[in-house]
Amino acid sequence: MRRTSGWLLAAGLAALAAAPLATASGPPGYTLARTGGMHDFDYFAGGWTTQQRRLKARGVGSNDWEEFPATLCMSLYLGGMATVDELWFPTKGWAGLTLRTFDTAKQQWSIYWVSSNSGRLETPVVGGFDGEHGEFYGEDVDGGKPVKVRYTWNKVDDDHARWDQAFSYDDRHWETNWTADFTRADPAEVCEAGRPKR
Repeated sequence: MRRTSGWLLAAGLAALAAAPLATASGPPGYTLARTGGMHDFDYFAGGWTTQQRRLKARGVGSNDWEEFPATLCMSLYLGGMATVDELWFPTKGWAGLTLRTFDTAKQQWSIYWVSSNSGRLETPVVGGFDGEHGEFYGEDVDGGKPVKVRYTWNKVDDDHARWDQAFSYDDRHWETNWTADFTRADPAEVCEAGRPKR
């Protein structure tokens, strides 16, 4: 009986010791092991108009959003192994560039963002698509605070897509702070040399 009790006590202590490690790994769904396919983003090639919706203040429990339009033009490179798109915000007067690269060994995408306001290549999120739904995760700093980052992509149909960005400041909850709804457009009308027309 004592030996059994001792074994149960040891097992219980081991479980308690392991519990903080499990919760410290990140907010719901967070993983750096998600994979995808090299042609996950082929559908996004061409021109798009988009409605952007962004929280005015992140990480403070705000529900005050701003909405603004944007135009996006995307090109495939290396047979789809890399993509580059430029997103132009005409009412804001600035743009962003997304570089995506596919690691054939890991079967995983890395997504990098550069804002024309800073010129910095931000820390990537990594992941891939499972069917029409993609998830990508990483770590960054927001206003001096370390955050976990999540991008989600949903291919709604051939001509529509939705993206959102969420941060976790506490490793337990996600706060969605930016969303975008995309509608396919004629590249001849919205793009020039692969970039959004100004």
